[in-house]
Amino acid sequence: MGIYLKDINLKGKTALITGATKGLGRGAAIAIAEAGGNIIAIGRNQTELNSLKKEIKRFRVNYTPFNCDVNNYNRMKSFISRLKKLDILVNNAGTNIPEPFLNVKNNSMETLLNVNTKAVFNVAQLCAKQIIKLKRKSGAIINVSSIFGLVAGQKRSVYSMTKFSVEGLTKGMALDLAKYNIRVNSVCPNIVLTPRTKKYFADKRYNKYVKENTPIKKVVTVSDVATSITYLASEAASMITGTSVVIDGGWTAK
Repeated sequence: MGIYLKDINLKGKTALITGATKGLGRGAAIAIAEAGGNIIAIGRNQTELNSLKKEIKRFRVNYTPFNCDVNNYNRMKSFISRLKKLDILVNNAGTNIPEPFLNVKNNSMETLLNVNTKAVFNVAQLCAKQIIKLKRKSGAIINVSSIFGLVAGQKRSVYSMTKFSVEGLTKGMALDLAKYNIRVNSVCPNIVLTPRTKKYFADKRYNKYVKENTPIKKVVTVSDVATSITYLASEAASMITGTSVVIDGGWTAK
């Protein structure tokens, strides 16, 4: 027997990625394209969808942008139901509004529940139905969760509630979709250095807080997470379903 790294090859596969224009979603789109996968990018900013096209172009794969908010169920349903090819979903779109539990605003909670839980469920269901309808031999769904879907964090009570739900959803989906050979997993990264979080890491106290809680003493990068997503999307992970890949430098091992 050998280690068949060639299995991390997504040539001929098509991946739909939500929140694809920034951070983890953009990184996942580029990584999957580098592995040969065609990209369907969902995002709310047309300019950024266009700039992603320029990055994807060098890998000579198909690129289909769709400017849409994942909360718009009817538009998402109409678009996904017309897809001719679909093998992979990277369920990445999400948000956070840090607030202490006693000061959580109702509209903040509604926003987090709508984006991080309801839309995650709806997009996953729509994509799973389409993969089955297209009679694909296999499928892979990767839900982007967080270490705060495994442990608590200050000012993250609602965020944790939504991400814990993603973890439960991942396991339930994995059991229900196994008979269709659709694997479902999540990735749970530590706080990732992205354009969005860069301003926080510029604060020495925040940087120290993250590194002190990370035994490896490094900050998780977009590449760290995108690599794991690409692995889970590939046939190299053909027996991995219903679980979480924790990318945290040891944060949750303490």
